[in-house]
Amino acid sequence: MDLQPSDFDRLLFFEHARKNAEATYAKNPLDADNLTRWAGALLELSQFQSVIESKKMILDSIAKLEEALLINPKKHDALWCLGNAYTSHAFLNPNQDEAKSYFDKASVYFKQAVDEDPGNELYLKSLEVTAKAPELYAEIHKHGFVQQTTGTAEPSASSSTKTSKETKSSDLKYDIFGWVILVVGIVAWAGFAKSHIPPTPPPR
Repeated sequence: MDLQPSDFDRLLFFEHARKNAEATYAKNPLDADNLTRWAGALLELSQFQSVIESKKMILDSIAKLEEALLINPKKHDALWCLGNAYTSHAFLNPNQDEAKSYFDKASVYFKQAVDEDPGNELYLKSLEVTAKAPELYAEIHKHGFVQQTTGTAEPSASSSTKTSKETKSSDLKYDIFGWVILVVGIVAWAGFAKSHIPPTPPPR
């Protein structure tokens, strides 16, 4: 995968954050803030992986967030991150019915986040946008994105056509992850700043 310098910086930053969170967890597994930061880092890192690896990271992120919510059920940033994780997972699911159930779960968690922090514009926007997610999913599905990324598409007769499709598929994948995960980054940056990690400038 060809990474832009800013992407590479983000990759390094969130990999460093993931390792720090893992080390912190070994010392204190009941730190809900740390679990949320860890999950946020995994969600960010998932966008740099293959679809199969992305799914694994997203599921790992969901597990961390559920653990954080067992410690603090009213933790609104964890609820909101969980909504993002389920949205990401839905987009990567080739089964439309399963994807819809993940979108529904995402909506529930976004609503809970809004209930816990009603004035948060980011949470309100996420709740509003998640209502349009199934429509976007259907559009993506119509263009064969899911089949291409999961390897179930018909093989292309021409290698140049295949390369072109893969490029479009990859671009579309980043577009999807862009709107879902960019907002996770905002919370993650803020969380890491509070956890005394040496400051790194956010990507431009």
